[in-house]
Amino acid sequence: MHRTAIVTLKTLILALIALLLVCQVFVVPAVAQQMVDRSPQLGYLQLPGIIVTVGFLLCVQVALVCVWRLLSLVRASIIFSETAFTYVNIVLGLVALATLLIVGSFITLAIAGVASPSVTILCWLGIVVGSGLALLVVVMRGLLRQASQLERDLAEVV
Repeated sequence: MHRTAIVTLKTLILALIALLLVCQVFVVPAVAQQMVDRSPQLGYLQLPGIIVTVGFLLCVQVALVCVWRLLSLVRASIIFSETAFTYVNIVLGLVALATLLIVGSFITLAIAGVASPSVTILCWLGIVVGSGLALLVVVMRGLLRQASQLERDLAEVV
């Protein structure tokens, strides 16, 4: 991979992590407070909502750090090492956890009777996207495993 592409991707990852951090600190609590101001009867959902949302964003941030590390492995031409599989497995676990957070939130909102049609659609979209992303990571991990095996076989021949 070209050095410019890696540097550009790392810059974008850094910017996204910073934006997500700002969201965690400022936006999420403000939106939760607005929800309570508009619907005081839902005040008991404020803290769990903040915790789940910050947890979801933290999953995204850690996954981005793993992608950063994978880019570093690509740059150092050691992407076919066992270390790469560790990062890929962490990303897979984080995608699964984030999807479970969406499922849990959807169930909680449905039980509380506050899952509007738009919230329902967004939750289903998050579940489908999370499931699809998890399957994509599984396929990519398989491709990485095959490429690693091919590299080892080639190294033995040479």
